[in-house]
Amino acid sequence: MSESRHPITPSPRHQKAKPALFLDRDGVINVEKNYLHRKEDFEFIDGIFDLCRKYRDRGYLIVVVTNQSGIARGYYGEEDFRELTVWMTEEFKKRGIDIAGVYHCPHHPDISGACDCRKPEPGMFLRAAKELGVDLKRSVMVGDSERDIVAAKRAGVEETYLLSAEPKRSEAAKVVGSLREILN
Repeated sequence: MSESRHPITPSPRHQKAKPALFLDRDGVINVEKNYLHRKEDFEFIDGIFDLCRKYRDRGYLIVVVTNQSGIARGYYGEEDFRELTVWMTEEFKKRGIDIAGVYHCPHHPDISGACDCRKPEPGMFLRAAKELGVDLKRSVMVGDSERDIVAAKRAGVEETYLLSAEPKRSEAAKVVGSLREILN
């Protein structure tokens, strides 16, 4: 099985590889709420737009990579995810930020079996690199769980940040308490 990609923008072909700012969605872009699938419940995390602008201005693509096991569990469907994704990317556009791609894994190993896209597997990163022309080695990942960091590292992303309210051990290059810490 492979992950789904919401077609936000056409894939650039035959261009020099660019670095990307990879972002997990739930817990990094928005406040973590179990199986979030409605825009009424979506709450952006402080600093996300400033962080994206900083990396955009440095020539990075902005790419979302998100596990969405709520689809496999039947809590919401692909269409619900697509509608929320379109709304979210429009909110970024209103602030001058283009999301180059949104990649999601709709699987859960206990329901749909193993796949190569569910983090900590690197499938979404590798697919984004191929489709968007991403230089993984020069890219950055911001996640809120260790599986985000492990997936990024398995894909070859070296600069990683774990967003955590509590200091913890991590394979991430740095553990931060807020997105604003990455801005400094």
